[in-house]
This record gives sequence, C-alpha cells and structure tokens, in this order.
Amino acid sequence: MNDDKRALRKHVREMKRQFAQQEMEAMSQPIMQALLADKAVAEARTILMYYSLPDEVDTHDAVNELVRRGKTVLLPRVIDGENMEIRLYEKPEDLQEGSYGIMEPTGKPFTDYAVIDVAVVPGMAFDESGRRLGRGKGYYDRFLPKAVNACKIGVCFGFQKLEAVPADGNDVRMDRII
Repeated sequence: MNDDKRALRKHVREMKRQFAQQEMEAMSQPIMQALLADKAVAEARTILMYYSLPDEVDTHDAVNELVRRGKTVLLPRVIDGENMEIRLYEKPEDLQEGSYGIMEPTGKPFTDYAVIDVAVVPGMAFDESGRRLGRGKGYYDRFLPKAVNACKIGVCFGFQKLEAVPADGNDVRMDRII
C-alpha cells in the first residue's frame, strides 16, 4: 500500500512539472470560481481553507475573497512532525513562512472545531469516491475527524483526479471534489 502511494505521489509530481507556474495559476481560476460558487461554501459561516504552495491549486485570492464575504476563515499551521493547529486568518499580513516553506497564519488559535462548516483540503490525488492521497505526513487525516460537522471538499487540477486512489483505514474521505 505505501509503495503504491509513494509511486502515485511521484507520478503526480512529474505531471505537475509539465506546467509552468502561470499555467497552474490560470488552471486554478475556474476551480476556485467553482469553489466560491459551491452551495456549502456560500452558506458556510466558518471555513477551513489552506494557503497554497506553488504546485497546488492557487487559493490565495479565494482566501481573501472569503474574508471579504464576511466568512470566518481558518488556516492550518504545522506545529510538529504530526500535528497542525488551526488559526484565524483576517488579512495577508497575518501570514509568515512556516514549516515546509508554507505561508502560515499568525492569528489567534481556533479550537471550536465543531463550528467549521466547510473544510477545503489539498491533495496529491483524489478519486470519484472521495478518497484522497495527501503528501504523506497525515496532517489532514489526523485533523479532519475533529471537524465533525464540516463538509470536506477536496480541490485539485483535472490531472490529479484519478479513477482510483489507494487508501487505508486512516484516510479521511472527501464529501466532494472540485
């Protein structure tokens, strides 16, 4: 299983390298438009987003748009090799470079996980049944069960949506993929 996951991550990384940064940003726009138009997102009051890395669907403008729409926006912050904490995001100045070169929030910690309406989750690959392959550290798989009421939405480029993704008992399924 781990060898399957490792090989699939490698394959997706190779596919990502075929695109220039500007192409990935352009491909991100319709994905983020669909996310912002999603009914669960429109109705949500509290949304867990992620602040994208250069090789992920670009969420930067969407994060700020959600704040403009009056949503409570939360971003993850890696705190150690196994865990992430959730912090409030209000403006770009709330970010600083953290673990793995990820821009992370400096806002106050957020622990009322039951009020998270939507969790927008990155991944290396997804499949039709909502299975997700992450980067291999398990941060989201450990955190998402705590967000008991959240609609889990995976976002990815078209080439990252596959027929089947290997999964085990620890992997949290998404409710839908955009």
